[in-house]
Amino acid sequence: MSDITQEVPEWRGGWLNRLVARPGFQRWASRFPLTRGQARRDGALLFDVVQGFVQSQVLMAVVELDLLRRLRGGPVSPEMLGRATGIAPERMQVLLQAAAALKLIKRKRSGTYMLARKGAALMGVPGLEAMIRHHRAFYADLADPVALLRGPDETELSQFWPYVFGAKGDIDPGVAETYSDLMAQSQLLVAEDTLRMVSFKDVRHLLDVGGGTGAFLEAVGRAHPDLRLSLFDLPQVVPGATSRFEASGMMDRVTLSPGSFRDDPLPEGADAISLIRVLYDHADETVAELLASVYAALPAGGRLVISEPMGGGAQPDRAGDVYFAFYTMAMQTGRTRSAEEIAALCTGAGFANIRCPRPARNYVTRVVTAQKPS
Repeated sequence: MSDITQEVPEWRGGWLNRLVARPGFQRWASRFPLTRGQARRDGALLFDVVQGFVQSQVLMAVVELDLLRRLRGGPVSPEMLGRATGIAPERMQVLLQAAAALKLIKRKRSGTYMLARKGAALMGVPGLEAMIRHHRAFYADLADPVALLRGPDETELSQFWPYVFGAKGDIDPGVAETYSDLMAQSQLLVAEDTLRMVSFKDVRHLLDVGGGTGAFLEAVGRAHPDLRLSLFDLPQVVPGATSRFEASGMMDRVTLSPGSFRDDPLPEGADAISLIRVLYDHADETVAELLASVYAALPAGGRLVISEPMGGGAQPDRAGDVYFAFYTMAMQTGRTRSAEEIAALCTGAGFANIRCPRPARNYVTRVVTAQKPS
């Protein structure tokens, strides 16, 4: 193997990084008045990265033991929480201190603990606790990140999301219900932010492709009572969508079409089509074919709305380029793309008037819109 230092060209800022990388310089910088503030900030940030996985596991334990709800009624002692959860009091104390350090709970002067604002907010985010529990599979795949990067034959996460491999008729209904519920809960936030960035006022009929049990479509339908709604997804998912729209009283406005966009043509008749957290589940070839199908199904002037987590491209993004990039890698299909990459794929499919509105919360979703030329 060749020496990588011989392959990477010298660049103008290289001398500064070589200087900063020296232990002796770090010791000096931590003492010198003009540099010690930056050195300490750098050190704190690096330590936060190092301990990030431990923080995630503390959060997992808090959720698994349902501590936030146990504290919702008021201050509780470590001994009481230990008895309720089967954890030794001294170990429960360690967990509570850690959760207080993460500002999920507060420690009282009496030595008891109570719910903090951040912990209350966690309970108020739809689907967040379910997603944290679901992370067991993701964390198992990240136990050896180098092995994940080299491409294992099978991952834990790929077993949870079988639909991304195109298994139209082979998915167990129970498995479909599990992942559909998780998707539906997370889509509530996605719908909220998408509706901030996209106006559906001029849309007559919206088709949501790969929309699961219809959480996004229901949110749009509530915001626009005159909008005609259609959903296209795998047959195993349709019963859940039927239940959702019957319960919401929207069934007379909704058309449910079972099928797979890999194998079946998309329903026609809608003047707008949405792809919500769909593209990043799939490889470029599948995405290109899907966008071509969307283009064919839309009338002239029809609109496409893409909403999902995206990478930052030239400006790397912590959510898209760290969390979601490795999540899709562990799924063994798909990848996070930057808005520019998605725009290029849309252009390749024939779309024009492509726009990328400023995201409300980039860790929830970003949006790309496009239009079929008139």
